[in-house]
Amino acid sequence: MQKELFGTTRDGRLAYLYTVSNGSAMEVSLSDFGATIVSLRVPDRNGRVDDVVVGHRTLAEYEDGKFFIGGTIGRYANRIARGEFTLNGKKYFVSKNAPPNHLHGGFTGFHKRLWNGEGQETNQGEAVTFSYLSPDGEEGFPGNLAVSVRFGVSSMRNELIVEFEAVSDQDTILNLTTHPYFNLAGAAAKNIRDHQLLIRGRSFTPVDATMIPTGELRNVRDSPFDFTRLRSIGVRIDDDDLQLLFAGGYDHNWSLDADCGKGRVPAAELHDPVSGRYLEIFTTEPGLQFYSGNGLDGSAVGRDGEPCERRSALCLETHHFPDSPNHVNFPSVVLRAERRFHSITTYRFTP
Repeated sequence: MQKELFGTTRDGRLAYLYTVSNGSAMEVSLSDFGATIVSLRVPDRNGRVDDVVVGHRTLAEYEDGKFFIGGTIGRYANRIARGEFTLNGKKYFVSKNAPPNHLHGGFTGFHKRLWNGEGQETNQGEAVTFSYLSPDGEEGFPGNLAVSVRFGVSSMRNELIVEFEAVSDQDTILNLTTHPYFNLAGAAAKNIRDHQLLIRGRSFTPVDATMIPTGELRNVRDSPFDFTRLRSIGVRIDDDDLQLLFAGGYDHNWSLDADCGKGRVPAAELHDPVSGRYLEIFTTEPGLQFYSGNGLDGSAVGRDGEPCERRSALCLETHHFPDSPNHVNFPSVVLRAERRFHSITTYRFTP
């Protein structure tokens, strides 16, 4: 494992870059700024190693970034309608950084915080654990929340294992995820339309014009949202479908089949036919947000120096559903005082 200086934040603190490897062909670089996945390098079918996630070259780009690239998202991943929710009979108001709603933790969410980092080396592989104490009232959320995220690489496979733990001294709500942008064709590739995707979810949560779930769980059958079998993303992404028009493509949450949460089958599979790379995602979370990079506009620059254009990369975010505090039929995101939150998501790569 390597640790090196990544840069100095605008308020004068040092941020570091940790690089872990499985001793074979997989290498992951992580920053304590935002508990961020900066680089993830894996081989293709011919053994050629390339970066399969979008990342920035400088700390300043992460400080200024608006696309949550590679970051850890909290306290609440995804959206909360009108930036408000009720807990134990009391109404709370959180930041509206995506007017009129709250998005991905607010103006200064976890992806904009400097975490404490600690590297570990075990018989199972190398890992880095980042920890952060989110104070009561930060971005409007109740409770002092101690949260950690462990990024580990397996010495047996090309796997990145992401493990969250958290505890609060007050009842609160919590929804955590990581936000890597994938392109399995590698850093030089600029389109994900030909990637093939499978999502083990037979229903999704349709949204209104402000991207807030209506509360319905809609069957995906015979719709552009049916990824129950591996198929190319670009086949129906531009269909004349109201849900696709609202988002400019895919930016929706799937309700995962129950057997996914038991860890025996992947929640999602992603394949690039050109490179042969194959990604399986296993998770304990009940939902998966598929975002097809519709908002990327070229203003962000990747580690290769090239602008990140629309649909040049995609996100597969494992978490609870958007706006869950305002929908009693969605899985609960309430974390009771002194109760431990725990979740695991594994990204498994094969050529």
